[in-house]
Amino acid sequence: MAGMLDKAKQYVSDKVSGMSKPEASVTDVDLKGVCLSNVTYLAKVNVTNPYSTSVPIGEIRYVLKSGGCVITEGTVPDPGSLKESADTMLDIELKVAHSVLVSLVKDIGRDWDIDYELVVQLVVDLPLIGDICIPVTSKGEIKLPSLADVWKG
Repeated sequence: MAGMLDKAKQYVSDKVSGMSKPEASVTDVDLKGVCLSNVTYLAKVNVTNPYSTSVPIGEIRYVLKSGGCVITEGTVPDPGSLKESADTMLDIELKVAHSVLVSLVKDIGRDWDIDYELVVQLVVDLPLIGDICIPVTSKGEIKLPSLADVWKG
């Protein structure tokens, strides 16, 4: 009986590992707004759902790093669902405190931007399989707001 159970587990495992899974990529990270306490950036993540049914997203976890240091991290709970057999664009707000930007002054002083690494984990709930994590990593530069951006609000 134990041998039959092991064969069944192996069969299911082989089928699941061969299934296509949703794929994601960061398409853009840009300035969204400036206020007295922080600067808000907007990360756009495109997720392709290969399934003919919508897939609920449990949460989005993110970490924004610069120079090996974490400058912000957080979680977006229950951001909605992935559209069936289509691409879904997810917007993730990244709030960075001004005090953190001051600690990056060496990088900022060179070219008025922040060299970043963004690590995003999408936790989706696949029927019959359960939660899976889709990791996405992106590197690039985020332009800092100018004085004109600050005065515009």
